[in-house]
Parts: sequence; structure tokens; C-alpha cells
Amino acid sequence: MNMRLQMRLLILSMLIPAAAAAAPPETLEPLTAEDVPALLEPPARGVRIIELWALYCAYCETNLRAVAELSAADAGVQAVTVNTDRNASAAAVLQRLRSAQATGVPARAYAGASVQRLNYLIDPRWGGEMPHTVVLHADGTRRSASGTLTAERLKALVEGPKEGPKEGPRP
Repeated sequence: MNMRLQMRLLILSMLIPAAAAAAPPETLEPLTAEDVPALLEPPARGVRIIELWALYCAYCETNLRAVAELSAADAGVQAVTVNTDRNASAAAVLQRLRSAQATGVPARAYAGASVQRLNYLIDPRWGGEMPHTVVLHADGTRRSASGTLTAERLKALVEGPKEGPKEGPRP
């Protein structure tokens, strides 16, 4: 085994217990209309990924897993999952997060206002299609996309285009 590989394995073995200890408990926090402005605040550094998903969505699990993996691998990426089902049982939502290996990411679920109102508050240009990913950058820019995330597509959302205009701050 070469020295570089041994060093990587050593570092990884030290990070795994720390990541497990830092993982939030398996809880589901409600997300009301009043909570949305705080959720949409740009992070102090890096990016925040908001992954919107529903229990009926067959493609959502792929996105949940991809976002959880990126968040665990990159300290500059904060992630939060938001379940958009109205009146879904917390047990069903948490089971789906476990299945997607996304329990290490803070989890929220729509509460209070109508689904359409919360959708609009989070992303006025979003028509409700699932899954939906919103990426907030520390500089105030944001990008969003609906549909399944490949590693390349997620990277493009997080890093942004190398050239050209970025989507600016939202109202």
C-alpha cells in the first residue's frame, strides 16, 4: 500500500466517528411559512442545499442520497431535506430517509400553510415538480433544478458555471 493511500485511510478512519457523533438525531422538524425566511438565508460560508421531496416520488431517494453524501464529504456544504407531503406520518418520512441513507442531514416537513404557499415561498419559479433542489450560496446567489441529480448536475449547482451570469438573490 502506498503512503498516500495509507494517509487517506487514516484520515477517513478518524473522520467517520466524528461524523457519526455530529449527525443530528432522527427527528423531523416542522417547516411553516414563518420558518421559510430563515431557511432561505444564505449560509455564512459555502453553500446550503435544500432538497425538497415527497413520499410518492420515485426519483427523490436518489437525490436524497446524493445530497447526504455530498454534505458528509464536504464541510462547506450544509444540507437540509424538506418533505412536502401534507399530513405524512413522521415514521414514514423518517423510514424513507433511512432507506436513502440521509438520516445524517437535518430533516424538515411542511406544516401549517398549504403546500402551494410553502412551495411559492421557497422558490416562486417552482411549479411543484419533484424532486426539487435549491442551492443557496454564501454570496447570496441561488440556483435550483427539478428532477434527478447526477453527480455532475449536483456539482454544477453547487459550483455554478465557470463563466456567465449567476441567478441573483431572490425576493
